[in-house]
Amino acid sequence: MTLTTGLLGLSMLVIGGVGIAVLALVAIMYVGGVYNKLVMLKERYKNGFAQIEVQLKRRYDLIPNLVETAKGYMKHEQGTLQAVVEARNAAATAMKAAAADPGNADAIRALSGAEGALMGAMQGFNVVVEQYPDLKANQNMLSLQEELTSTENKVAFSRQAYNDIVTTYNTYRKQFPPTIFAGMFGHHTDAPLLEFEDSEAMKAAPKIEF
Repeated sequence: MTLTTGLLGLSMLVIGGVGIAVLALVAIMYVGGVYNKLVMLKERYKNGFAQIEVQLKRRYDLIPNLVETAKGYMKHEQGTLQAVVEARNAAATAMKAAAADPGNADAIRALSGAEGALMGAMQGFNVVVEQYPDLKANQNMLSLQEELTSTENKVAFSRQAYNDIVTTYNTYRKQFPPTIFAGMFGHHTDAPLLEFEDSEAMKAAPKIEF
């Protein structure tokens, strides 16, 4: 009877130990899954920002050519041209800082502000272009404006995709129980959305009137 009781007790200990081990393994696997998903979503939004960066660089490369083309016609509008160049340079600098760390809210806000200033400068530029019919009809100018419009559409598409991924990451990070572990894995705060002001100033190419 004593031997039987001892064996039964040992069996219970073994079963209990196995049960605890299984539960521990399941917990480890779950926590590992949370970690992996957070990493995956973070890499996805970083890649999403890289797509925005490609399009913004393309746009920043087009603007100096646009200004250079306009110089020959807008000899008395140097202030307008200079404003565009300075705003473009400031936006390019802000974009580099944001690209280095898309999770940095301050850097993303700085990029949004710089883009707003650039769009304002471009709006002023487009208003002035309307006063120069020959410039509006210039083939190089038309080609650059068409490329700029196409690029702006790509920027908008990439930005929406990025914001969608960021929203997914932020939502998952705050869900229970992932939120318990997110801070432990270095995911302390939400990733910032990238919001631009109305992009119509960049899209609006001067219209040709015959």
